[in-house]
Amino acid sequence: MPEEMSHFQQFKSGIVENNPVLVQLLGMCPTLAITNSLENALVMGAAATFVVVMSNLITSLLRKLIQPHVRILIFTLTIATFVTIADMALKAHLYQVSKQLGAFVPLIIVNCIIICRAEVVALKSGVVRSLVDAFGIGIGFTLALSILGVIREILGSGSLTLPGGTKLVELPAGFEPHAWIIMILPPGAFLTLGVVVGVVNYLRQRKPKEVAA
Repeated sequence: MPEEMSHFQQFKSGIVENNPVLVQLLGMCPTLAITNSLENALVMGAAATFVVVMSNLITSLLRKLIQPHVRILIFTLTIATFVTIADMALKAHLYQVSKQLGAFVPLIIVNCIIICRAEVVALKSGVVRSLVDAFGIGIGFTLALSILGVIREILGSGSLTLPGGTKLVELPAGFEPHAWIIMILPPGAFLTLGVVVGVVNYLRQRKPKEVAA
């Protein structure tokens, strides 16, 4: 992480250049498992963003006290604390979504994205940079999940529903979602992720050529 990187560049990097899902291919477990709807994607993204922000904050505040040989233990305990808070909040306020997400909220504890940001950024940077990085990564993760969720839900069910039950999109009656049922099943997750990552890689490779031209 170059020190000359501005806070805005740090924030943007987590969303675009170093998107944890679409570029770094991290956090594949929840990405493939829960993106069968936009609602699930948004709630999982919000939970992960909360955890990475709080984890980076605590790690940055304690960075001068953390000894190298216990840093992973401290990261894990810190992350586990905020994952528990997020999980209990979801069960209290969004119980049905929490049931759909199942074990994938508690599994945020071992999400390599969050541990990576604590190790690479928060342990070596001040509070402001650590928070900027965390918000960038969290939004980038949520954005990637939401893209997959939108595609899979529209094709797999013929509609798009926001958290709370409001229908944002409903395809014409002639569309037959049962023909696309694979999109909300596990194979649909792999297919959608492959296509989206392929498009992202194409755009990333094309950009330097356009700049050079």
